[in-house]
Amino acid sequence: MVDEHNLLGWSEFEAGATLFSFEGDRANNVFHENNSIKHSVADWRVLKPIYNPAGCIHCQFCWIGCPDTSIVAQDKRFGYIDYDHCKGCGLCSSVCPTNPKSLVMFPNQMQQEEAIKAWPAKEEKKKEQ
Repeated sequence: MVDEHNLLGWSEFEAGATLFSFEGDRANNVFHENNSIKHSVADWRVLKPIYNPAGCIHCQFCWIGCPDTSIVAQDKRFGYIDYDHCKGCGLCSSVCPTNPKSLVMFPNQMQQEEAIKAWPAKEEKKKEQ
């Protein structure tokens, strides 16, 4: 049960303030009460990114571009997508530089195997005349 008296309101944040992810010593990963790790958004997402490792160059643009830290990198390589916190905004897919992209947005209910079969083909560059 949520104790409404302990929740912060928008008026209590300064302009440009961030919600801190951790309390105290960050090394121990004690999550702040406002951290999104305690709140899943998977129920209302319409689109989700699907990862295809075939063309991934591990540039980590998707990891940097994700506003929800839902792209998890491990050892400077693409790790996995945290679907509990991914809102399906598509930023990860939009910054992917490979052709075809290694992250493509698909309907939320589509399974990985089905999406891989429907993966877009490599786009040919148009020659300038």
